[in-house]
Amino acid sequence: MSSFSRSPRVLRAALALMEPLSGRVQQIIPMQYNPDSLSRTLQAKGVQADSGEHVEALRLKGPPVETIRLEAELDASEGLANGDGQTVALGLHPQLAALEALLHPSSSALLANQALAALGSIEILPMQGALPLFIFGPQRIVPVRIQEFSITEEAFDPALNPIRARVALSLRVLSVDDLGFMQRGGHLFISYLQNKEALARKLTGGSLQALGLTGI
Repeated sequence: MSSFSRSPRVLRAALALMEPLSGRVQQIIPMQYNPDSLSRTLQAKGVQADSGEHVEALRLKGPPVETIRLEAELDASEGLANGDGQTVALGLHPQLAALEALLHPSSSALLANQALAALGSIEILPMQGALPLFIFGPQRIVPVRIQEFSITEEAFDPALNPIRARVALSLRVLSVDDLGFMQRGGHLFISYLQNKEALARKLTGGSLQALGLTGI
């Protein structure tokens, strides 16, 4: 009997961390289960027609502000059933901690800034973290900023480790207006935009006749 499976291989969605300048991927956080739904909001960046010229209504200042919202599920049942040592000891703590770390400056950076402040440094720059990427298949690899992140822990083991949780994420896509053209994140956004344009060109256009019109 052939071992070939006709079931398609399902790709995993993920968040990844990239070093902003070198483009080196530092960490990949795959989603245990792909979300059942994903919502996207695009807000156009138009030009205010203060001059009174009507042509200004058609001008765009830059890429739209795109926000992605999704909810992911985490469940330790499989690891517990298989006797995975880390899952038995910690439940979902490592997965949740990795997601929360996307919003935290590192403890070493906090301590370094505190040391500078104690030495009387006049200016301390805000701490820069890694660049998060949202990966949802080959067509969507985009740099993002996590705007909102909420966790609902729904079940616990006897040691009060979370073993089932839901994570809601609100992600703002970072464009070249945010990152510039020189960083790897800016290149990724341009690739994302170019891919959208290529997909749009594949759409078969309609006809005026199908709309009951002979002209406009």
